Amino acid sequence: MIQRFRFGLPLPTDSVVQEIPVSAGPVPFLTAEEDGWAYRMAPDAIVYGLGEMPRGINKRGWHYVTNNTDEARHSEDKLSYYGAHNFLLIDGGAGRECFGVFIDFPGKVRYDIGYTEYDALRFATEEPDYELYIITGDDLNDISRQFRQLIGRSYIPPKWAFGLAQSRWGYKTEEDVREVARQYKEHDLPLDMICMDIEYMQDYADFTVNKERFPDLAKLSADLKAQGIRLVPIIDAGVRIDPNDPTCTEGVEKGYFCKKADGTPFVAAVWPGKAYFADFLRPEVREWFGHKYKALTDCGIEGFWNDMNEPSLFYSPERLRAFLNDMAALREKDNIEQEEFFLRVVGGAMGLMNSPADYASFYHEVDGQKVRHDQVHNLYGGSMTRAAGEAFADLRPGQRTLLYSRSSFIGSHRYGGIWLGDNNSSWAQLLANIQMMPSVQMCGFLYSGADLCGFSSDTTPDLALRWLEFGLLTPLMRNHSAVGTRMQEYYCFPEVLPAVRNMIRLRYALLPYLYSEFMKAALENTSYFRPLAFDYPDDPDAREVEDQLLLGEGLMAAPVYVQNAHGRHVYLPEPMKLLRLRAVDDYDEEILPAGHHYIRCALDEVLLFLRPGHIVPVAQPANNTSELDDASLTLWSFLPDGESAEYRMYRDDGVTTEYEKKEHWKTLQIHHS
Repeated sequence: MIQRFRFGLPLPTDSVVQEIPVSAGPVPFLTAEEDGWAYRMAPDAIVYGLGEMPRGINKRGWHYVTNNTDEARHSEDKLSYYGAHNFLLIDGGAGRECFGVFIDFPGKVRYDIGYTEYDALRFATEEPDYELYIITGDDLNDISRQFRQLIGRSYIPPKWAFGLAQSRWGYKTEEDVREVARQYKEHDLPLDMICMDIEYMQDYADFTVNKERFPDLAKLSADLKAQGIRLVPIIDAGVRIDPNDPTCTEGVEKGYFCKKADGTPFVAAVWPGKAYFADFLRPEVREWFGHKYKALTDCGIEGFWNDMNEPSLFYSPERLRAFLNDMAALREKDNIEQEEFFLRVVGGAMGLMNSPADYASFYHEVDGQKVRHDQVHNLYGGSMTRAAGEAFADLRPGQRTLLYSRSSFIGSHRYGGIWLGDNNSSWAQLLANIQMMPSVQMCGFLYSGADLCGFSSDTTPDLALRWLEFGLLTPLMRNHSAVGTRMQEYYCFPEVLPAVRNMIRLRYALLPYLYSEFMKAALENTSYFRPLAFDYPDDPDAREVEDQLLLGEGLMAAPVYVQNAHGRHVYLPEPMKLLRLRAVDDYDEEILPAGHHYIRCALDEVLLFLRPGHIVPVAQPANNTSELDDASLTLWSFLPDGESAEYRMYRDDGVTTEYEKKEHWKTLQIHHS
């Protein structure tokens, strides 16, 4: 059951697609406080949700703020990341209630989940105008399913988007891109996508191409597609201020950019220097900006990634001028005291980026009313995703277009996926990737993944391999890194290259299962990744597992995420079949009883567990998704006592949007007499 409560005069967010009547009764489970709501947690209560946030699967013990932030340092002391995902799923503990809470609000929401008082969960919106949804059901899976129905079907990418993507900030020329394709082929590594960062643009301006570096983008796209590889270029939120750029001039003429209080366009600097920012909260602006992607779809481009769309601001001219004037005053001093140095010099410089004062200085138009940006800040990035997603239905009718974004809110999951932002090449970030996947997916973002190997700083061969061993299971599988860091294309690690090749090929072999489970999750509002407690709610040990994930109907993953580890502890809530895989055709199998186990796992191995009574279809590996034969399959199974089993596999063309056809489903069976 879903109950809807309205407070004040909420701004529409379009997060919800179901029409639920507003309830006049009291809000169940929660206690009203002066500035928000509270819930008293039992000692064994677990709080799931919040999507893209720091810390573990259980969000208890910290405080958070949903405030979409360009946060490059992903450490557990942070309060906000790139997404605003205001959904909580509360497991009250033994003998107590389970329920979901969704706060439909476009600005900041603050959460204190056992941080100030360990037994107290509190949350409050920054403004008093919001809608609150309370969801109850049979169990955690049922509540999660109802919430997903409430917010609408998750975005479905083309099937080729489930192949490997190679990306780097630093592919500066067409030859750089072609060299990546050559190296993958020479090293016999499967590949489906090469992503292009800002270097392909002319002066970092959206919807332009640097003709010196990329003289014929259409030919490059066609040549690579003939090899089964798609180009995926970046689009940023800031529009370069340039009187010769049609996107800039049209936006100014039509009044489509966000404005300051005096009616002039808001200006801030990002990669292209000074830029304007489209008012994506207006439908006509979304339509205009979204159709600008045509400049690239006309070149044969079938996929995009949106970036810098929190929006990230390097500085505003006014704030930079004030800082430089302050530094000029300090220049006359012979001695700058410690407090002054940190406050004015360090704090002043750091305060230029993403300044709250800048976010409070410009406005959107919502239903004819001026609304200050900071009051609807969390809608911005997702509205850019929506602009593209809505336009693709017109630009490429009946065809799926790949789209994933950095900034998001619940509702934008219907138009594109997300990647988990600019992470770090560290073992801690690998664990964070594992723990964040079920959280973002229960908020609707099924097509998701992290930058494999890590984006910033230098990875290591063992980290690259271990991260791949988990990343081969995530819907978005992208290796991405920053300029100035160690080259981390998978062919750059000769000492682990055979194992890397086997793991990438394992991903392609598992696609009949992974793609089917993704489509079930999208079409039936089930889970792709989920915590063990969702299926074993009465098992106290399962409830505390934070580093194992159920994957679809029949698998459990237990990644190794510690450097130099040659095994790990695994908890089995029931008997399972262990597959210790070195390759799709090279593995050990062992049936293990329920309980605690220490399981060896060499650097070139990955641990998967088959649940009893289940089948996993496996194909022969392929060089890309277009070459994958998902008709000739091997069936992995764990059928205790000679049981029979069947598996519903989804098989379509992977390109068109006719998802609902019954003929896409095929039943695979194993019978024992």
